Amino acid sequence: MENIELKATKREVTGKQVKALRREGKLPAIIYGRHLSPLPILLDFHNVSRVLPGVTSSQLVTVNVDGTKHIVLVREKQRHPVKGNLIHVDFLAVSMTEKLKANVVIEIQGEAPAVKNFGGVVVPVLEELEVECLPSELPEKITVGLTNLNNIGDAVHVKDLALPSGVVVLTDSDEVVVLVKAPGVEEVEAVAEGAEPEVIEKGKKEEEV
Repeated sequence: MENIELKATKREVTGKQVKALRREGKLPAIIYGRHLSPLPILLDFHNVSRVLPGVTSSQLVTVNVDGTKHIVLVREKQRHPVKGNLIHVDFLAVSMTEKLKANVVIEIQGEAPAVKNFGGVVVPVLEELEVECLPSELPEKITVGLTNLNNIGDAVHVKDLALPSGVVVLTDSDEVVVLVKAPGVEEVEAVAEGAEPEVIEKGKKEEEV
């Protein structure tokens, strides 16, 4: 597991005045947690923009705030509605001795025999799995193999997944993770025409804090 550390400083400026800090190459963020009062901070925009895209929602990150290190998870990432660049990040401080709930990214690997033999189409259903465990046991991702999908209609369910010791799954065990459909079956996504662009990951409303 890669050890990622971000350097930060405490932030006194809030509200609309934060825009001036962004023009100086700073990224406003906040750290909050069960045993920590909300801590507004400033990060280096270019460094964070380079590092965070590769960080999963269950990957531990160290934020060094003026010499004090906080172990955190990335909880929210706000982006500019037009430019798409980061404008704010929320970090959740965690205790290494207390269990936490987190969403772990699901990664599909391999080829299903049903694809090669019958021309089936692999359809991912779940993108993340909700789990509970100690931070030290939290997997960065969960790998799902397709080698047992031999026929059209075969599927991998949550209960079929092999998880590390100490990790408890909170997602319904009967939910389908990935399945194989017959060729020619189209997947129709209900996308409203004219919908506003999604600018905030995890559904957080844009705000200055």
